[in-house]
Amino acid sequence: MGELEIRNLTKVFNDDSGDIVAVDDFEAEIEDGELIVLVGPSGCGKSTTLRCIAGLETPTQGDILVDGNDVTDNKPKNRDMAMVFQNYALYPHKTARGNMAFGLKMTTDLSKEEIDERVEEVAAMMGIEDLLGKKPGDLSGGQQQRVALGRAIVREPEVFLMDEPLSNLDAKLRTQMRTELQSLQQEFGVTTVYVTHDQTEAMTMSDRIAVLNEGQLQQLGTPLECYHEPANRFVASFIGSPSMNFFELELDATGSPTLVNETFEYELDDDVYADVEGAGDRFTLGIRPEDVEAVPADTRNAIPAEVEVTEPLGDVTYVYLNVGGQQYTATLEGDIVLEAGRTIHVTFPQENIHLFDGDTGEAVRNRTPPEVDDFGTLTGVETDTGAEVAE
Repeated sequence: MGELEIRNLTKVFNDDSGDIVAVDDFEAEIEDGELIVLVGPSGCGKSTTLRCIAGLETPTQGDILVDGNDVTDNKPKNRDMAMVFQNYALYPHKTARGNMAFGLKMTTDLSKEEIDERVEEVAAMMGIEDLLGKKPGDLSGGQQQRVALGRAIVREPEVFLMDEPLSNLDAKLRTQMRTELQSLQQEFGVTTVYVTHDQTEAMTMSDRIAVLNEGQLQQLGTPLECYHEPANRFVASFIGSPSMNFFELELDATGSPTLVNETFEYELDDDVYADVEGAGDRFTLGIRPEDVEAVPADTRNAIPAEVEVTEPLGDVTYVYLNVGGQQYTATLEGDIVLEAGRTIHVTFPQENIHLFDGDTGEAVRNRTPPEVDDFGTLTGVETDTGAEVAE
């Protein structure tokens, strides 16, 4: 069992400028074997939250429970947790074997033979059995990371804690290690709290994502929930790459309900208006780049946009558009070639738009989420729009 419960966790630092609230009333219940990712911009409180869970920081208030037992005041070594640090934190004078064995020597009464057996077993699993006699200075970044992971795994803890463990690796190795981490976590079934600022890691690795900003939990949900049904504008902007496009508009309901600004008008369908009726008159319309459609100029809700830059990636092309003096992004088919300076027309399918309160940023309406059939396949999602790019 490795159920982890965090109740009303708050951490306040004091300095000459006053109180700094690093974590503000964070709450989460993490199931046994679940991998939850804490994600957010630098300074949002994710690493401080992890350090409080580990016992490296003392919470100002709140409780941390493992399998129902309060460990808030326990020393780190008595929490049955293993932590992997961003900088690996390997002892430079010890070999890889010595680093992996050290935690077992300090926290268990296993014999030397039992420790060696466990280290060698994990090293074989990690593919680093040939490195056990080498010191960290003789290892590459990826090898050091494997040793650091092996050191955590040999302890067989109730909870793994990982603080941006892949950030020091190059892009290709980071992708490879991300896959290995997922496989290891699934194989061992150990409850894992993983911190990253990389929303791609959060989306691809986690069972659930906890999105933080300025010390506060913005949303806790599955990757697809956070992507398709963001709780507020911040979550919508942070999750997804390229980022969601946002347009500030006001509602004109004197005739056919229409969202308007200085650049364009966007007439709402009856069902969309029903979702926002009575929610005020200032909204932020959000649309994912992949949901932007290129259409003929006479299409309903067509918006003129000037092509500024294109980034062809082969399978898709990112097109950066100027609408009303602001830059926005569309993801179009990979075989579309557009020259800079050309004006095209785009539209936003109503089933794919998000609407946020213009004052609070809270979600008023989210796009219709895709359905998943029994085989895990998305249904009701167009895979080829076949749209023509029109002037």
